[in-house]
Amino acid sequence: MATKKYVCKICGYVHEGSSAPDACPLCKAGADKFDVVADASADASEGNAPKKKKGLNTNSDGYAIVYAAVVVVIVAFLLAAVSSALKPMQDANIKLDKMKQILASLHIKDVADAKAEYEKVVKKDAVINISGNEVAAEGGFDVANDAITPDNLPIYICEVDGEEKYVIPMTGQGLWGGIWGYMAVNSDGNTIYGVYYSHSSETPGLGAEIASDKFTSRFDGKNVMADGEIAIEAVKGRLEKEATQVNAISGATITCSGVNTMLKKCLENYKSFLTAKQQSKVAVVKPAPATEANVTEE
Repeated sequence: MATKKYVCKICGYVHEGSSAPDACPLCKAGADKFDVVADASADASEGNAPKKKKGLNTNSDGYAIVYAAVVVVIVAFLLAAVSSALKPMQDANIKLDKMKQILASLHIKDVADAKAEYEKVVKKDAVINISGNEVAAEGGFDVANDAITPDNLPIYICEVDGEEKYVIPMTGQGLWGGIWGYMAVNSDGNTIYGVYYSHSSETPGLGAEIASDKFTSRFDGKNVMADGEIAIEAVKGRLEKEATQVNAISGATITCSGVNTMLKKCLENYKSFLTAKQQSKVAVVKPAPATEANVTEE
Protein backbone atom coordinates (compact mmCIF):
# COMPACT_ATOMS: atom_id res chain seq x y z
CA MET A 1 0.00 0.00 0.00
CA ALA A 2 1.28 3.40 -0.89
CA THR A 3 2.57 5.63 1.85
CA LYS A 4 0.68 8.89 2.39
CA LYS A 5 1.31 12.03 4.35
CA TYR A 6 -0.98 13.22 7.10
CA VAL A 7 -0.80 16.69 8.66
CA CYS A 8 -2.06 17.50 12.12
CA LYS A 9 -4.45 20.39 11.94
CA ILE A 10 -3.59 21.38 15.49
CA CYS A 11 0.19 21.62 15.49
CA GLY A 12 1.22 20.93 11.89
CA TYR A 13 3.01 17.65 12.56
CA VAL A 14 3.48 15.57 9.37
CA HIS A 15 3.05 11.82 9.56
CA GLU A 16 3.88 9.36 6.79
CA GLY A 17 2.19 6.00 6.65
CA SER A 18 -0.71 4.03 5.38
CA SER A 19 -3.08 5.78 7.80
CA ALA A 20 -3.14 8.61 10.31
CA PRO A 21 -1.71 7.86 13.79
CA ASP A 22 -4.10 7.23 16.62
CA ALA A 23 -2.70 10.28 18.39
CA CYS A 24 -0.34 13.11 17.41
CA PRO A 25 3.03 12.54 19.12
CA LEU A 26 3.34 16.30 19.64
CA CYS A 27 -0.03 17.65 20.68
CA LYS A 28 -1.78 14.31 21.39
CA ALA A 29 -4.63 15.19 19.02
CA GLY A 30 -6.69 12.24 17.82
CA ALA A 31 -6.61 10.67 14.35
CA ASP A 32 -9.64 12.70 13.34
CA LYS A 33 -7.52 15.86 13.54
CA PHE A 34 -5.24 14.75 10.67
CA ASP A 35 -5.73 15.68 7.01
CA VAL A 36 -4.31 13.80 4.05
CA VAL A 37 -1.73 15.75 2.03
CA ALA A 38 -1.88 15.26 -1.75
CA ASP A 39 1.38 13.78 -3.08
CA ALA A 40 2.01 14.65 -6.73
CA SER A 41 4.82 12.11 -7.09
CA ALA A 42 2.64 9.36 -5.61
CA ASP A 43 -0.21 10.22 -7.96
CA ALA A 44 2.17 10.09 -10.89
CA SER A 45 3.52 6.72 -9.84
CA GLU A 46 -0.01 5.42 -9.77
CA GLY A 47 -0.58 6.63 -13.34
CA ASN A 48 -2.37 9.86 -12.42
CA ALA A 49 -0.33 12.77 -13.95
CA PRO A 50 -0.59 16.08 -12.08
CA LYS A 51 -2.99 18.51 -13.68
CA LYS A 52 -1.50 21.62 -15.29
CA LYS A 53 -2.78 25.01 -14.20
CA LYS A 54 -4.91 26.55 -16.90
CA GLY A 55 -4.70 30.27 -18.05
CA LEU A 56 -1.91 32.76 -18.79
CA ASN A 57 1.22 32.97 -16.79
CA THR A 58 1.09 36.63 -15.81
CA ASN A 59 4.59 36.44 -14.40
CA SER A 60 6.27 35.52 -17.69
CA ASP A 61 8.29 37.88 -19.89
CA GLY A 62 6.13 37.06 -22.89
CA TYR A 63 2.99 38.15 -21.07
CA ALA A 64 4.61 41.47 -20.11
CA ILE A 65 5.68 42.16 -23.72
CA VAL A 66 2.28 41.35 -25.17
CA TYR A 67 0.52 43.42 -22.52
CA ALA A 68 2.74 46.44 -23.17
CA ALA A 69 2.26 46.15 -26.94
CA VAL A 70 -1.53 46.03 -26.58
CA VAL A 71 -1.52 49.11 -24.33
CA VAL A 72 0.68 51.04 -26.78
CA VAL A 73 -1.60 50.19 -29.71
CA ILE A 74 -4.71 51.24 -27.79
CA VAL A 75 -3.16 54.55 -26.68
CA ALA A 76 -1.89 55.29 -30.20
CA PHE A 77 -5.34 54.61 -31.63
CA LEU A 78 -6.98 56.91 -29.09
CA LEU A 79 -4.47 59.72 -29.74
CA ALA A 80 -4.97 59.41 -33.50
CA ALA A 81 -8.75 59.53 -33.06
CA VAL A 82 -8.55 62.62 -30.83
CA SER A 83 -6.12 64.36 -33.20
CA SER A 84 -8.36 63.63 -36.17
CA ALA A 85 -11.41 64.94 -34.33
CA LEU A 86 -9.64 68.16 -33.28
CA LYS A 87 -7.90 68.89 -36.61
CA PRO A 88 -10.73 70.97 -38.13
CA MET A 89 -10.77 73.13 -35.00
CA GLN A 90 -6.97 73.44 -35.02
CA ASP A 91 -6.95 74.46 -38.71
CA ALA A 92 -9.65 77.06 -38.03
CA ASN A 93 -7.63 78.53 -35.15
CA ILE A 94 -4.49 78.72 -37.33
CA LYS A 95 -6.40 80.59 -40.04
CA LEU A 96 -7.96 82.94 -37.48
CA ASP A 97 -4.54 83.71 -35.99
CA LYS A 98 -3.19 84.50 -39.47
CA MET A 99 -6.08 86.89 -40.05
CA LYS A 100 -5.32 88.64 -36.74
CA GLN A 101 -1.67 89.06 -37.73
CA ILE A 102 -2.59 90.61 -41.09
CA LEU A 103 -5.04 92.96 -39.36
CA ALA A 104 -2.37 93.89 -36.79
CA SER A 105 -0.11 95.17 -39.57
CA LEU A 106 -3.00 97.51 -40.44
CA HIS A 107 -3.25 98.70 -36.80
CA ILE A 108 -6.47 96.74 -36.31
CA LYS A 109 -6.19 94.83 -33.04
CA ASP A 110 -8.36 93.32 -30.31
CA VAL A 111 -11.52 93.23 -32.41
CA ALA A 112 -14.47 91.15 -31.23
CA ASP A 113 -14.81 89.24 -34.50
CA ALA A 114 -11.47 89.06 -36.32
CA LYS A 115 -12.85 86.92 -39.16
CA ALA A 116 -15.63 89.40 -39.94
CA GLU A 117 -13.21 92.34 -39.72
CA TYR A 118 -10.74 90.58 -42.02
CA GLU A 119 -13.44 89.94 -44.63
CA LYS A 120 -14.45 93.59 -44.37
CA VAL A 121 -10.94 95.04 -44.73
CA VAL A 122 -9.20 92.58 -47.08
CA LYS A 123 -10.76 93.07 -50.49
CA LYS A 124 -8.54 90.64 -52.37
CA ASP A 125 -5.90 87.99 -51.60
CA ALA A 126 -4.16 87.70 -54.93
CA VAL A 127 -1.03 85.86 -56.03
CA ILE A 128 1.59 87.67 -58.11
CA ASN A 129 5.03 86.85 -59.48
CA ILE A 130 8.34 88.66 -59.08
CA SER A 131 7.56 90.79 -62.14
CA GLY A 132 4.51 92.17 -60.35
CA ASN A 133 2.06 90.43 -62.63
CA GLU A 134 -1.02 88.77 -61.20
CA VAL A 135 -0.91 84.98 -61.31
CA ALA A 136 -4.20 84.33 -59.51
CA ALA A 137 -6.97 86.70 -58.48
CA GLU A 138 -7.47 84.88 -55.20
CA GLY A 139 -5.93 82.18 -53.04
CA GLY A 140 -3.05 84.15 -51.56
CA PHE A 141 -4.25 83.44 -48.04
CA ASP A 142 -3.82 79.70 -48.60
CA VAL A 143 -0.17 80.02 -49.67
CA ALA A 144 1.93 78.71 -46.76
CA ASN A 145 5.14 80.48 -45.80
CA ASP A 146 7.29 77.60 -47.04
CA ALA A 147 5.44 77.67 -50.38
CA ILE A 148 6.23 81.31 -51.16
CA THR A 149 8.49 81.57 -54.22
CA PRO A 150 9.26 84.34 -56.75
CA ASP A 151 6.45 82.93 -58.92
CA ASN A 152 4.02 82.41 -56.03
CA LEU A 153 3.81 85.61 -53.97
CA PRO A 154 0.71 86.35 -51.85
CA ILE A 155 -0.43 89.98 -51.77
CA TYR A 156 -3.35 91.31 -49.75
CA ILE A 157 -5.23 94.28 -51.24
CA CYS A 158 -6.92 96.04 -48.32
CA GLU A 159 -9.02 99.11 -47.67
CA VAL A 160 -8.69 101.11 -44.45
CA ASP A 161 -10.63 104.35 -43.98
CA GLY A 162 -11.28 104.47 -47.71
CA GLU A 163 -7.60 104.15 -48.64
CA GLU A 164 -5.97 101.19 -50.38
CA LYS A 165 -3.18 99.30 -48.59
CA TYR A 166 -0.98 96.40 -49.68
CA VAL A 167 0.00 93.80 -47.08
CA ILE A 168 3.12 91.75 -47.78
CA PRO A 169 4.05 88.56 -45.83
CA MET A 170 7.65 88.10 -44.63
CA THR A 171 9.62 85.22 -43.08
CA GLY A 172 13.18 84.99 -41.81
CA GLN A 173 15.56 83.69 -39.15
CA GLY A 174 16.35 85.29 -35.80
CA LEU A 175 18.91 84.34 -33.16
CA TRP A 176 17.21 81.19 -31.84
CA GLY A 177 14.52 80.40 -34.37
CA GLY A 178 12.16 81.61 -37.05
CA ILE A 179 10.80 85.14 -37.26
CA TRP A 180 7.94 86.34 -39.48
CA GLY A 181 5.61 89.22 -40.03
CA TYR A 182 3.49 91.37 -42.36
CA MET A 183 4.11 94.85 -43.75
CA ALA A 184 1.30 97.15 -44.83
CA VAL A 185 2.24 99.69 -47.50
CA ASN A 186 0.17 102.70 -48.58
CA SER A 187 -1.26 103.02 -52.08
CA ASP A 188 1.79 105.04 -53.15
CA GLY A 189 3.74 101.76 -53.07
CA ASN A 190 6.43 103.14 -50.76
CA THR A 191 5.17 104.58 -47.46
CA ILE A 192 4.86 102.03 -44.66
CA TYR A 193 1.46 102.12 -42.98
CA GLY A 194 2.28 99.50 -40.33
CA VAL A 195 4.14 96.28 -39.58
CA TYR A 196 3.63 93.17 -37.49
CA TYR A 197 6.50 90.96 -36.31
CA SER A 198 6.51 87.71 -34.35
CA HIS A 199 9.01 85.01 -33.42
CA SER A 200 9.26 81.44 -32.18
CA SER A 201 11.96 81.63 -29.51
CA GLU A 202 13.80 84.96 -29.29
CA THR A 203 15.22 86.11 -25.94
CA PRO A 204 12.62 87.81 -23.68
CA GLY A 205 13.43 91.47 -23.09
CA LEU A 206 15.89 91.51 -26.01
CA GLY A 207 15.20 89.90 -29.39
CA ALA A 208 11.60 89.17 -28.40
CA GLU A 209 11.00 92.94 -28.39
CA ILE A 210 10.65 92.90 -32.19
CA ALA A 211 7.02 91.94 -31.54
CA SER A 212 6.39 94.94 -29.28
CA ASP A 213 4.47 98.02 -30.36
CA LYS A 214 7.43 100.10 -29.22
CA PHE A 215 9.57 98.60 -32.01
CA THR A 216 6.98 98.08 -34.75
CA SER A 217 5.66 101.66 -34.44
CA ARG A 218 9.10 102.94 -35.48
CA PHE A 219 8.40 101.75 -39.03
CA ASP A 220 5.19 103.78 -39.45
CA GLY A 221 5.62 106.46 -42.11
CA LYS A 222 9.04 105.22 -43.26
CA ASN A 223 9.81 104.46 -46.89
CA VAL A 224 10.32 100.93 -48.18
CA MET A 225 12.52 102.02 -51.10
CA ALA A 226 15.09 104.63 -51.99
CA ASP A 227 16.63 105.17 -55.44
CA GLY A 228 14.76 102.16 -56.75
CA GLU A 229 16.12 99.71 -54.16
CA ILE A 230 14.76 98.17 -50.95
CA ALA A 231 16.23 100.41 -48.26
CA ILE A 232 14.18 100.03 -45.07
CA GLU A 233 16.33 98.77 -42.17
CA ALA A 234 16.91 98.85 -38.41
CA VAL A 235 20.26 100.39 -37.42
CA LYS A 236 22.16 101.02 -34.20
CA GLY A 237 23.15 104.52 -33.25
CA ARG A 238 22.38 107.71 -35.14
CA LEU A 239 19.98 107.50 -38.08
CA GLU A 240 21.73 108.81 -41.16
CA LYS A 241 18.77 108.17 -43.47
CA GLU A 242 15.64 109.17 -41.59
CA ALA A 243 13.31 108.19 -44.41
CA THR A 244 14.37 104.54 -44.52
CA GLN A 245 15.95 103.77 -41.13
CA VAL A 246 14.62 102.97 -37.66
CA ASN A 247 16.43 102.49 -34.35
CA ALA A 248 17.34 98.87 -33.66
CA ILE A 249 16.74 97.17 -30.31
CA SER A 250 19.62 97.58 -27.88
CA GLY A 251 21.21 94.23 -27.02
CA ALA A 252 19.43 92.37 -29.84
CA THR A 253 21.98 92.79 -32.61
CA ILE A 254 21.58 89.35 -34.17
CA THR A 255 17.78 89.40 -34.06
CA CYS A 256 17.66 92.87 -35.64
CA SER A 257 20.12 91.69 -38.26
CA GLY A 258 17.70 88.84 -38.97
CA VAL A 259 14.86 91.36 -39.33
CA ASN A 260 16.93 93.39 -41.84
CA THR A 261 17.75 90.27 -43.84
CA MET A 262 14.09 89.28 -43.84
CA LEU A 263 13.00 92.74 -45.01
CA LYS A 264 15.57 92.83 -47.81
CA LYS A 265 15.00 89.28 -49.01
CA CYS A 266 11.20 89.23 -48.89
CA LEU A 267 10.48 92.77 -50.08
CA GLU A 268 12.89 92.33 -52.99
CA ASN A 269 10.37 89.89 -54.51
CA TYR A 270 7.70 92.63 -54.42
CA LYS A 271 9.92 95.44 -55.76
CA SER A 272 8.40 95.40 -59.24
CA PHE A 273 4.88 95.44 -57.80
CA LEU A 274 5.69 98.37 -55.49
CA THR A 275 7.55 100.26 -58.22
CA ALA A 276 4.54 99.98 -60.52
CA LYS A 277 2.32 101.44 -57.79
CA GLN A 278 4.77 104.31 -57.28
CA GLN A 279 4.85 105.11 -60.97
CA SER A 280 1.08 105.07 -61.23
CA LYS A 281 0.93 107.77 -58.55
CA VAL A 282 3.33 110.10 -60.34
CA ALA A 283 1.32 112.75 -62.11
CA VAL A 284 2.93 113.79 -65.39
CA VAL A 285 1.61 117.16 -66.53
CA LYS A 286 2.08 117.87 -70.22
CA PRO A 287 1.30 121.24 -71.90
CA ALA A 288 -1.72 121.19 -74.13
CA PRO A 289 -0.84 121.25 -77.86
CA ALA A 290 -1.41 124.54 -79.62
CA THR A 291 -4.62 124.71 -81.66
CA GLU A 292 -6.51 127.43 -83.45
CA ALA A 293 -9.00 127.44 -80.58
CA ASN A 294 -6.45 128.27 -77.90
CA VAL A 295 -4.21 130.64 -79.91
CA THR A 296 -4.94 134.27 -79.10
CA GLU A 297 -3.91 136.96 -81.54
CA GLU A 298 -2.11 139.95 -80.18
